[in-house]
Amino acid sequence: MPSIAPDRSPLSAETQRALAVALTRWFGQGARDLPWRKTRDPYAIWVSEIMLQQTRVETVERYWKPFLDRFPTVEVLAAADRDEVLEQWSGLGYYRRARLLHEGARYVAGECGGALPEAARGLRAIPGVGRYTAGAIASIAFDQPEALVDGNVARVHARLAGTREPSRQDAKAEHHWEFAAGVLGAGSPRILAQALMELGATVCTPRSPSCEVCPVHDHCRARAAGLESEIPAPKQRKRSPEHHFYALALRRGEKLLLERRPETGLLAGMWCLPLFERRAESGSGDASALLDLAQAGIGVPMRLSEDPDGVVKHVFTHRVWHLIPWQARASRAVRTVKREDGRELAWVEKGGVVRGGVPTLTRKLLRAIGERSE
Repeated sequence: MPSIAPDRSPLSAETQRALAVALTRWFGQGARDLPWRKTRDPYAIWVSEIMLQQTRVETVERYWKPFLDRFPTVEVLAAADRDEVLEQWSGLGYYRRARLLHEGARYVAGECGGALPEAARGLRAIPGVGRYTAGAIASIAFDQPEALVDGNVARVHARLAGTREPSRQDAKAEHHWEFAAGVLGAGSPRILAQALMELGATVCTPRSPSCEVCPVHDHCRARAAGLESEIPAPKQRKRSPEHHFYALALRRGEKLLLERRPETGLLAGMWCLPLFERRAESGSGDASALLDLAQAGIGVPMRLSEDPDGVVKHVFTHRVWHLIPWQARASRAVRTVKREDGRELAWVEKGGVVRGGVPTLTRKLLRAIGERSE
């Protein structure tokens, strides 16, 4: 087996130039036809980069254009009500991104005259724009040689450089950023930034990389040493904590009660069925425990159905929720103004909508109880 170069031996400037030439040719011949690649509008590219964080490309393709149709410019987004923004984001997940994008638009409209800065340093002053996003906007929208490193780029570089130390394989490792800057500086940053990410997403994948069709496999130290399946090292994932809730489907007539989640934490500011923590050992649920919690929390007498509607599992990035949806009838109306305890409640007609964001979790719960989720 050929020997591999030392971990800390960087790729030479000559190699970086060769990579830039090969990647430019490859990207021009077979890049995926994605809608945000057809624009040079910095705002539209910013929106795409925020949506693509921790979200599949196929999902973002469904949301990007409708979002821009609703908020076509920074100024329009900045002037919008937060509930409008969350409503348009509904179903995309990771709603903190939407709130920060809205806050960032207000900053750009107020402090930058509605125009995004061209340099990464200026972009990083925008709320919600970190080092990676700033580099992506600067390179793709403005063709600036500003480095960007995500998991895809870090994996590509780790294999090319033969980086065996797990701590140096992480996207935060500085040598990945130096590599990306070197490659982007050897050609068109706009093309090469996208090419590096494309290579990691479609060819140099975490498992079973397609080395035989890789445009830069001749420069790959991991492949030369037969270590392409071992670099980067598999991450040891911690088991996600699990939480258990009742989800109360409380009706009065044809109306269903929804509750806005608190302004901090998961699903902040989004609408959901009222949730009440339960003990995991309660199995399929304890009707008397839920009744006590619900009547005290909502403030009206109610009658629960005999049995709950199964269990709904919802997986977040770092935790798992198990929810038991349980239907109930209120004996009188619930006051729906924002109350002293911070709860904000709303009665929704059957098949109706509520102003603001409705997350995927709520849609799951509504389906579980036989309610329309659109």
